[in-house]
Amino acid sequence: MGKLTLRALRAVLAMVVAGTVFVQVSMVWALATDPEDGSLPLTPLRLITILGMASVQVALVSVWRLVTMVRRGTVFSHAAFRYVDVLIGAIVAAALVWFAVTAVNAPGQREDPGVTVIMGGIGVAILGVALIVLVLRMLLAQAVARDVEAARMQAELDEVI
Repeated sequence: MGKLTLRALRAVLAMVVAGTVFVQVSMVWALATDPEDGSLPLTPLRLITILGMASVQVALVSVWRLVTMVRRGTVFSHAAFRYVDVLIGAIVAAALVWFAVTAVNAPGQREDPGVTVIMGGIGVAILGVALIVLVLRMLLAQAVARDVEAARMQAELDEVI
């Protein structure tokens, strides 16, 4: 990856994290103030939103760490698996949060159940992203194994020479 690409990716990640933190703080502030002042009550949808943004933030931090490893040239190591596993977990958590949103929204869609079906399909698509990242994790495992093997063979070659 080029330096410009890495900087652009980090800028996007930083903006998304800042935006989600702002929304979370705003929601918590509104929920923490006195209801008689006109604050919003804690509803399941608001709680789900806060949890969903937390899962997005965990995923973004994992991607940030992986980008840092790419920049340093250490991404093909066993340390990268921890961040990839956390990323997969965050994506699965986001899918579960989306299914919760679908369940909360479903009673209001009795006359048009197609919306609930579409929302369920989006949840399945989010789980599909987790499966894609799992496949990429397997490719990373193969790359790390080959890197270790190449280093071993280079060491043997250095001994022979």
